[in-house]
Amino acid sequence: MSGLSRKFSLATLLLLTMGLGGCLSDTGFQSVVELTAPEIGAQPVQISNDEDAALAQQKTKRLLRAPLTQTTAVQVALLNNRAVQASYNELGLARADVIRGSIPNNPRFAIAKSQGSGELEIERELIVGVFSLVTLPTRSAIAQEKFKAAQMRTSEAILRLSVDIKRQYLRAVAAQEQIHVLEQAKKITDAQADLARKLGATGALNKLDQTRDYAQAAEMDRQLALARLNQTLEREKLTRLLGLWGPQVNYSLPSKLPNLPARLKASNDLEAQALTRRVELIADRHNLDSLALSLGLSQATQLISDADLIGRTKQTSTQSGDQTSMRTLGLEVELPLFDLGAAKKLEAESLYQRSANMLADKVITIRSQTREAHAAYRGTWEIARHMETIILPLRDQIQQESLLHYNGMLKDLSAFIADLRMNILAQLQFIEAKRNFWIAESEMRAVLIGGGSGAGPVDAAPAAPSDTPAH
Repeated sequence: MSGLSRKFSLATLLLLTMGLGGCLSDTGFQSVVELTAPEIGAQPVQISNDEDAALAQQKTKRLLRAPLTQTTAVQVALLNNRAVQASYNELGLARADVIRGSIPNNPRFAIAKSQGSGELEIERELIVGVFSLVTLPTRSAIAQEKFKAAQMRTSEAILRLSVDIKRQYLRAVAAQEQIHVLEQAKKITDAQADLARKLGATGALNKLDQTRDYAQAAEMDRQLALARLNQTLEREKLTRLLGLWGPQVNYSLPSKLPNLPARLKASNDLEAQALTRRVELIADRHNLDSLALSLGLSQATQLISDADLIGRTKQTSTQSGDQTSMRTLGLEVELPLFDLGAAKKLEAESLYQRSANMLADKVITIRSQTREAHAAYRGTWEIARHMETIILPLRDQIQQESLLHYNGMLKDLSAFIADLRMNILAQLQFIEAKRNFWIAESEMRAVLIGGGSGAGPVDAAPAAPSDTPAH
């Protein structure tokens, strides 16, 4: 028995070392960093202890000293967003499955003592799961494929957070820029209302026109209040994604959105790029590979799903001091009398086919998302450029001509104010158009690697003055 135990212990130790060598040295997180960091321009950081947390807070404090850019906002979120940190823990769970799948089942040891008729019997038994040893390479390969899929899912969580941050960042900055425009408009309507009051005091303006001017000023107050509320809410959504609280929420943002690019970047073979690079598609392929291995294992072990090697030593001692020892080696196998493995095989086949169909459906979806994202990218740029190069210059020209007519007493003050308000409305709409383009640009990049929805931006009604002339 001692020889059998020693041989088995050495074999088990060898398998254990081979199985765990690669698993324990590679947490998988570095591969995630290498994949995502170049795409988002920021460094994912795993916070595992108090020291990591303190370093993250120090870096956050440094980043918040200056107005946030899209890139620094993403970096702040990677340091403080607890949801993305939880995705790293999911990677740890997958790594634990790899470790379990890379080692055989523990052997079982039993000892029994019996005494009677002047004899003492001690029986020792060692049971080794042969089935777990034979299937170890396949089970290890399955676990490795699942671990690779988990790495891609973790990468997707980082990429998705980056896209969400950039989208909300643009919305918050746009809301802030719209407030500036409306504040300028409020100065005009307040001046109009004050002039109406003075003209009314001299009898040069009737009561009806005075009331209309007062109403315009009051309406502008309402629009500005709505814009400020919208800006507060958009900023709070960004703060939540950044994972900030306390004094950290007093970070600053730029006063306006970036300018539009003069031309769009060339985009070739976008669908092919997306099908090659999308992390969730790669994750599904690894899952499909693991199911293929599981299907092969199920087919190979359809009839026999368990087998144990049993080594037994029986030592007998008599009162006279005589000792006898007997060693036996046995094999225990499950007999497939009732369960012939048909259900296990059917389950494995169905899981594989379901995964294959879902993967094929996702390929079609990703192709569509890529076309949709590119259409939004180009369309929002064309709309914003049209406003920048045609509508805004026309509105400026109308305002200048209206001012000349007013100064020449060819147009009354209310008509001049109406043209001015239309110019302000165009500015607000241009801010919204710029915001939509930059969101679409972010989605366009994300649809190629992962983390984006592939859909165009959803417009929110801007806080804007009415485009209906007062009178």
